Amino acid sequence: MPTRHWERHRTNRIGWLRAAVLGANDGIVSTASLLLGVAAADASHSGILIAGVAGLAAGAMSMAAGEYVSVHSQADTEKADLDRERRELETDDAAERNELTAIYIGRGLDAALARKVADQLMAHDALGAHARDELGITGDGSARPVQAALASAASFAVGAALPLAVAALAPTANVLALVAASSLASLALLGAIAARAGGAKISTGVIRVTFWGALAMAITAGIGALVGTAV
Repeated sequence: MPTRHWERHRTNRIGWLRAAVLGANDGIVSTASLLLGVAAADASHSGILIAGVAGLAAGAMSMAAGEYVSVHSQADTEKADLDRERRELETDDAAERNELTAIYIGRGLDAALARKVADQLMAHDALGAHARDELGITGDGSARPVQAALASAASFAVGAALPLAVAALAPTANVLALVAASSLASLALLGAIAARAGGAKISTGVIRVTFWGALAMAITAGIGALVGTAV
């Protein structure tokens, strides 16, 4: 009997990695942008910090709620598809067997072998075979709403805490420069870590994250300066 060859694949990380990177990136960019916008409007140091804390709390809750609803919708769709597949297996096993056979033929097996594979897989786990090969639902890739919500909220809070801590420690006169510089450095590090974990090119990940972060902060600071001048 052949031994099983174990490999670690990065696709297993997609679910939690996407939520964690999105949350941390959003936490840094949105909170830093908020701080810069308020600071550019000549707000007091305490006003800047209050805005930052409020942004952290609101952003973390928003990320958690949004991620939970989004991923739960995916989970509901997966459940509905599995329930339908289960009913079809109970009422028309032959048609489902032919359907699975056709899938394997389409992937390159000859008809006889495809039929044999379909028969054996359905004898072992009919619903699992159809979930994986017909619906594309696997254990590693299935939707996990609570996990995604918690990862998004926690990562947002961690990301938001970085510019907020800098704003709390920096002199009021230097808040703009220090928050912007530290946030861009944090974004660059986050981009590198995410690219490394996902197997992508590190320089591309760093440039992409820092460019859009810098653009968001620059626009928000500009708006804050205009509003501060007008008010």
